[in-house]
Amino acid sequence: MPSISQSVATRIPFFRYSHLLNQYRDETLAAVMDVMERGAFILQGDLAEFELSIQTFLETRHAIGVANGTDGLIIALRAAGVLPGDEVIVPSHTYVASAASIHFVGATPVLVDCLDDHLVDPAAVEAAVSPRTTAIMPVQLNGRTADMAALQSIADRKKLLIVEDAAQGLGSKFRGRNAGTFGTASEFSLYPAKVLGCFGDGGIVTTNDDSVAHKMRLLRDHGRNESGHVVSWGLNSRLDNLQAAILNVRLNHFPAEIVRRRELAQLYREGLEELSELLLPPGPNDDANHFDVYQNYEVEAEAREDLRAHLERGGIKTIIQWAGTPVHGFNLPGVRVTELPRTDLLFTRCFLLPMNTSLSNDEICYICSSIRRFYGQRD
Repeated sequence: MPSISQSVATRIPFFRYSHLLNQYRDETLAAVMDVMERGAFILQGDLAEFELSIQTFLETRHAIGVANGTDGLIIALRAAGVLPGDEVIVPSHTYVASAASIHFVGATPVLVDCLDDHLVDPAAVEAAVSPRTTAIMPVQLNGRTADMAALQSIADRKKLLIVEDAAQGLGSKFRGRNAGTFGTASEFSLYPAKVLGCFGDGGIVTTNDDSVAHKMRLLRDHGRNESGHVVSWGLNSRLDNLQAAILNVRLNHFPAEIVRRRELAQLYREGLEELSELLLPPGPNDDANHFDVYQNYEVEAEAREDLRAHLERGGIKTIIQWAGTPVHGFNLPGVRVTELPRTDLLFTRCFLLPMNTSLSNDEICYICSSIRRFYGQRD
């Protein structure tokens, strides 16, 4: 990979939030003005259009816009039939919202280990099943889908539900099937930094089950049915129409977004794969079973903190997900924790390199060159 000097490189933030507007500025502003001029803010046509487009993209029967991903998980769990007193198995390498959603339906999160690709370990899932277990929550993390064949086999044999946390997984696939279409119910986040993000909080819940979809629609809108009558308890968790209009613009460009992220991941791969000190995510073409969209680029590194300080001095911002703490590290009450040796090791080594479509090839090249210099390799 050719190198560029620091004098050529601009400062590289972890994420350029202004890019979200500048990327499709005219289309986005036109969509926003159209919604505002119509005064169409809640449960209007733009939302229905977005939901239909997501259904078509995922090849699922139902996609329902909600206010945020955490609400989406709570709604998905409740609609799927998870009850107070149940146990739900979830990886500890995830955002706390995954476990919090289980807690807030009255169930117990059971935290299990991950594999080298940083996704949930099916063997750890199977070992954690107890008489109280009712569901598995695979987390489709960093733009990669877990081994859903193995997880589905466990669910079938143990008669368990699957409720997917696909917050970071939109567009990723396992064996040609989209994340968010394996479980009884699933959730996606539309937080601004996601591969498909809005200009605030937002989420989607999906299902192929008509009965579950009916419960989801009640739960997101105060328990109101199509006639406006309240027939059950529900939340105020509607994806607003303004965000839906913005998302319709961004969804039109979503395939190109995925292509570009995979190009950036390949550049990282080519620039860093010879370094024995790093463990990289699987490359875009490493495994025919997986189609990854690279929501994040999470690596493991020897001398992680020294490397991050070196990158910071070179103008390159990095982060460690979730304050550098897996869910079991927060010592929250009401959680069952299994043995987590891989997760514990991971959080001594992991961090995220910049990964978004505001990045140029030269910037990726500069990041790779800086890392190679740190480990003593000259370009």
